[in-house]
Amino acid sequence: MTEHRVFLLRHGETEWSGNGRHTGRTDIPLTANGERLARRAGRTLAALGLVLPALVLASPKQRAQRTADLAGLRDVITEPLLAEWDYGDYEGLTTPQIRERVPDWTVWTHPCPGGESAEKVTARADKVLAAVRHAESDVVLVGHGHFSRSLIARWIGEPVGSGVRFALDPAAVTVLGRERGVPQVVRSNIPAWQDSGD
Repeated sequence: MTEHRVFLLRHGETEWSGNGRHTGRTDIPLTANGERLARRAGRTLAALGLVLPALVLASPKQRAQRTADLAGLRDVITEPLLAEWDYGDYEGLTTPQIRERVPDWTVWTHPCPGGESAEKVTARADKVLAAVRHAESDVVLVGHGHFSRSLIARWIGEPVGSGVRFALDPAAVTVLGRERGVPQVVRSNIPAWQDSGD
């Protein structure tokens, strides 16, 4: 039997993801373009060979739940561990705004006052991956940019800070799997499928 794969689907575009504002706890909807991208993401998953029925877990935030729905995913289980990195005092700010106070700041290298540490994000990511590692079907994790990139890093045994090395655009998909038991990134940052049917 072929080992199952883990598909990471980032939610579609929101107003804040479009203009670079850090969106952790704030629960904002998809834009009209984000909804289009989410519908296309369902075709991306099919083109990548997602085997249904799959175990589908989604962040509780409406942008993730709506993305799962528009992508045609069914029997979605809400998983609070898939919430985005908590940016604390930096919620709603862009990186250039934060760097006015903390030069060279990134979420990967610096703390978020009042928010989550890299250690807490690591613990959360590891719990998610432990829960799905031995699933008997393909798995889809519908979530957010920074936390999903942290999941990629932890899947291959790297610290969450290595998430900076993996892009994941709105409504894009990354596929995690194994080669002879060794965790690997199978496909990365596959954009939402585009065709004339939109």
